[in-house]
Amino acid sequence: MVIKSVDLKNYRNYDELNIEFDNNVNIIYGDNAQGKTNILESLYVCATSKSHRGGKDKDIIHYNSEEAHIKVHVLKHDMNYRIDMHLKKNKTKGIAVNGIRIKKAVDLFGIMNIIFFSPEDLNIIKNGPSERRRFMDMELCQLDKIYLSNLVNYNKVVIQRNKLLKELASANKDMMDTLDIWDMQLVNYGKEIIKTRIEFIEKINGLIKNIHYKLTGSIENIDVIYQPFTTIEDFEKAILKSRDKDIKYKCTSVGPHKDDCMFLVNNKDVKIYGSQGQKRTVALSLKLSEIELVKNIIHDTPILLLDDVLSELDNNRQNFLLDSIGDIQTIITCTGLDEFISSRLSVNKIFRVINGSISNHFLEGSRQ
Repeated sequence: MVIKSVDLKNYRNYDELNIEFDNNVNIIYGDNAQGKTNILESLYVCATSKSHRGGKDKDIIHYNSEEAHIKVHVLKHDMNYRIDMHLKKNKTKGIAVNGIRIKKAVDLFGIMNIIFFSPEDLNIIKNGPSERRRFMDMELCQLDKIYLSNLVNYNKVVIQRNKLLKELASANKDMMDTLDIWDMQLVNYGKEIIKTRIEFIEKINGLIKNIHYKLTGSIENIDVIYQPFTTIEDFEKAILKSRDKDIKYKCTSVGPHKDDCMFLVNNKDVKIYGSQGQKRTVALSLKLSEIELVKNIIHDTPILLLDDVLSELDNNRQNFLLDSIGDIQTIITCTGLDEFISSRLSVNKIFRVINGSISNHFLEGSRQ
């Protein structure tokens, strides 16, 4: 799987942009705040319909425009795909695949499988549960359309149930029977989400242990522990037990939207006891295990986006990452080329970004 090209119009700081990528290693370099990450973001948006930064569509659109366009050409299993995305400030985005409009994100996910690695991925390890849930959800949604459908429906049920809880809290007890209906749907979708997350973490564990062991010079063992807020077996009982509290506080307090996972290094929670270096290593191990998992499931290579991460890694971790790239199409952003001149990485195409404009750049020894 490779991205052949991307076209942007009125996207963040780009009036117009066209890039044709090499199938192997691509470098996008330039000073900070020039728009390097915006290019990677646009690719991620076309894969998932959302920015990795969060936020709303209107934040992506050029400040003096009402709409923006992204067009990405992808080659996957010898088939060509063209993804067109039309972002609007005050309307729902429009998405088309090969000229055919799609109405649901479920039809977009899986065309491009992207692994996005940035310094912010350290937040998966050190921040709160929402970061770790997002990590599970974004990878699973790219790999499993049934999971995506269950997650979308579950979130809709949580929203509707919370609205009903507010009405019940206002002494409108006539609608109590309706709560049973929402609870049944919440449990049905929630159980499937928990089941799939359990399987996902088991697969990650099967890959990350060996990666992390090698990355740390055979001195650290890692375990990823899934922590569901409630088990599949106890979900229905937990919802009924929490009903009075949910009505009092007007929100749903039980379910996979409260899940978490924990990273143990040598049987210690790295979030609490790990050094900054250990947390970086866990984040790197996690991304490398994602790559292998995607390969195993789709029988193809994902696309790897590295957003200014090499400067965050020491030589050992940097070399391990570069050795792991192999035949994966990789698009790397950085502020300078010095780190690649002496590296063993074979660079195929180089682009320089200066304030929203881009040009091909030749590096001696690279293949153009």
